[in-house]
Amino acid sequence: METEQWGRRVRAFRKLKGYTQATFAKELGVSLTLLGEIERESRNPDADLLVKICDKLGVSLQEMKEL
Repeated sequence: METEQWGRRVRAFRKLKGYTQATFAKELGVSLTLLGEIERESRNPDADLLVKICDKLGVSLQEMKEL
C-alpha cells in the first residue's frame, strides 16, 4: 500500500469514530505530534502502531486499506 494513503485513512476513520487528534493520541499512547505527522502523511506508522490504530478504531486492517 502506498505510504501517503495511511494518513488520510487514519484521519477519516478517527473522525468517523468521533475522536479528536488529542484524545486519539492519548488512547494510543503516542504523542499528538506523532499522530499529526502520520495524518499529514509525513510519517508512516510502523506495523505495531498500525495494528493498534485499527484495534482502537474497531476496524480491520483490510477495512483500513479499502477506505
